[in-house]
Amino acid sequence: MRILRRRKDQVAAVRGSETVDSHPQETDSGDDRRGGSWHFFIYVFRRNKLAVIGGLCLLFIVLMGLIGPLFTAYSPTKSDMKSASLPPSATHWMGTDAMGMDIFTRVIYAARIDLYIAAIAVVLAAVIGSVYGAISAFYGKVLDEVMMRFLDSFQAFPSILLGLAIAAALGPSLRNVIIVLVVVNVPMYARLVRSQILYLREAPFVDAARMVGNSNTRIMFRHLLPNSLSPVYVQASLNVGWSVLMAASLSFLGLGVQAPEPEWGLMVSQGARQMVVGDWWSAFFPGLFILLFVLSSNLLGDGLQDVFDPRRR
Repeated sequence: MRILRRRKDQVAAVRGSETVDSHPQETDSGDDRRGGSWHFFIYVFRRNKLAVIGGLCLLFIVLMGLIGPLFTAYSPTKSDMKSASLPPSATHWMGTDAMGMDIFTRVIYAARIDLYIAAIAVVLAAVIGSVYGAISAFYGKVLDEVMMRFLDSFQAFPSILLGLAIAAALGPSLRNVIIVLVVVNVPMYARLVRSQILYLREAPFVDAARMVGNSNTRIMFRHLLPNSLSPVYVQASLNVGWSVLMAASLSFLGLGVQAPEPEWGLMVSQGARQMVVGDWWSAFFPGLFILLFVLSSNLLGDGLQDVFDPRRR
C-alpha cells in the first residue's frame, strides 16, 4: 500500500510540473501565431506591386498633409494681389491663383481637410453600418425585413443625387459634408456585415457560446461581429478614395467646403475659371492630387482584398 501511495504521489507531481511548464509554451505559441500572421500579411501584400505603390503614394499624401505646412511660409487663406496668377516657379512651386494665394500651400492644407473628412466619414459609416447590419441579421425575421427595406429607400437613389439632395437641404459646410457621406455609405457597410452574419450565425461556435450562457448581445458583438469585418476593411480602404472624390464634387458645386478654406474640389472649381485665360496650373495641381489619392486608395484596397480573400491568392 505504501508503494502504491508513493507511486500516486510521484504521478501527481509529474502532472503538476507538466501543467506549470505548459503555460509559457502556450504564450510563446500565441506570440508565434501573431508574428506569423503579420509575416503572412506582409508576404501576400508585397506580391501585389501595384498595391505597394498605391500604399506608398497614399502614405506620401498623408505625410504631406501632416507635416507639409512646416515647409511653406505662405498662408493658405491670405490673398496677395501683387502675386496673382503667377506660373510655377522656384518661388511658387505650383504657381498662384487669381487671388495671389500659393497653390502648393493650399494643396497641402487641402489634403488635411480632405483626409479629415474622409477618415471621419468612413469610420462613422463603417461603425454605424456594421452594428446596423449585425442587429438586422442576428435577430432576422420581421425586424430584418423592416430594417432592410428602410435601407432600400436610401439605395433607390443614385449616391451622387442623394448626396446632392441632402447637402442642399442641410446647407454648405464641412460638417454637413461628413453627414452626407455617412448617410450615403451606411447602407453599403450594413449589407456587407449582414451577409456575413447570416452565414456565421449557424456556425457551431455560436451554438457553443450560447450553451455556456452567453447573452445574445455578447454573442453578436464578441463572437459574430469581429469575424465579419474582413470585407469591411477592404471596403473602407476603397471608400476613403470615393469619399474624397464625393467631398470634392460637393465643394466643386458649391455645396461643400466654402472659400477661402482650401479644399481640392473647391480649388478645381476656382481654377477652372482661370483656365480660359491660360492659367492651367490653378486647376491642374489640385485635380492631380484628387486623381492620385483616389487611384492610390483603390490600389491599396485591391492589395487588402488579396490578403483577406483566399480565392484571390
